[in-house]
Amino acid sequence: MRSVRKGGFLTSVAVLACACVLATAGNATAKDPGGSQFDVEGNNDKDGGRTLESRIVFTGATGGSGGEASGTFTPAADWSPPACWYEPKWTPDQFADEFRERWDIPHASGVGEAYRLSQDHYINGKPYEDFNKKEAGKGLWWDAVRDETRAEAGDPAAFACDTRTFWVENGEPPNVENAVTPEVLAQLAYARIKVPDTAVTLAPANATKVNLPTWAWLDKAKFDEVSVTASLDVGGVHIQATTTAKPVSLKLEPGTPDAELYPASGECTINDDGSIGEPYATGKANQDPPCGIKYLRSSGDSTFDLQATVTWDVAWTGSGGTGGDLPDGTFGTTQAVTVQEIQAVNR
Repeated sequence: MRSVRKGGFLTSVAVLACACVLATAGNATAKDPGGSQFDVEGNNDKDGGRTLESRIVFTGATGGSGGEASGTFTPAADWSPPACWYEPKWTPDQFADEFRERWDIPHASGVGEAYRLSQDHYINGKPYEDFNKKEAGKGLWWDAVRDETRAEAGDPAAFACDTRTFWVENGEPPNVENAVTPEVLAQLAYARIKVPDTAVTLAPANATKVNLPTWAWLDKAKFDEVSVTASLDVGGVHIQATTTAKPVSLKLEPGTPDAELYPASGECTINDDGSIGEPYATGKANQDPPCGIKYLRSSGDSTFDLQATVTWDVAWTGSGGTGGDLPDGTFGTTQAVTVQEIQAVNR
């Protein structure tokens, strides 16, 4: 059977092909732990950590704390976080146990060649001997992890990490593309940030009038920067990164071309105190709002859909003094606005 070499490690087509056979052999999880064809769930709890889920822990504004976080923002540029990456997984003894359990399929057919190749690779010295047990305490076995959602959606990027399980000595950076680093952690944290709802406060609040400026604003007390920290602490690998998103502007789209925006671009920048726009107050009726809308016609028996989208500036800091910028993110919501005609009374 044909085999290919990637990144200095043998990847056998026979091993990849045998996954389908193994899945029907009475043990749906019996798959070679030395291959990249594992089904990866990408969480911290499933199956007690034995299978190939991620060991990365995420804390912060991930939307799981019962707070007011609303949704995941969308990168403003053509960019996406990694769909697969490599992590440290096992000590030599743990990998040996995992290997033997996953190959405990004596009644399966069509797997003999794949099993022999894996034995040679990890046990018989081609290139590893007895799962590298003589090197215990000096390193860990690393393997691929996939973003579950993107894998289930069939995203080819989720299956790009096809290097077989490989050994990395403590303190040595893996010479493999997509190996986890602080920057990779920062990018994965980016995908898990949940930002507050962007429903703006309006004045008038319930219904505005034709040709009457409507003030719009976001209060800093309810709308502040958010961050997520991703950390990996396995064996001799201790790295972390914090990705922080800070709101910088609010864009208003009135839901009808018959409207004027304040400012004319519809882009309301953030104030020095972190708020966006300015609350309406008595005595400002004759002033133009720094952030707002003036509707030029009634919404009739319906409403206009006001789209409020906040742009977030994203940056990260990580282990060893690392850090940098990530693409801006945007997140918006729609709220219904009733616009009424001003009623004149003739006496």
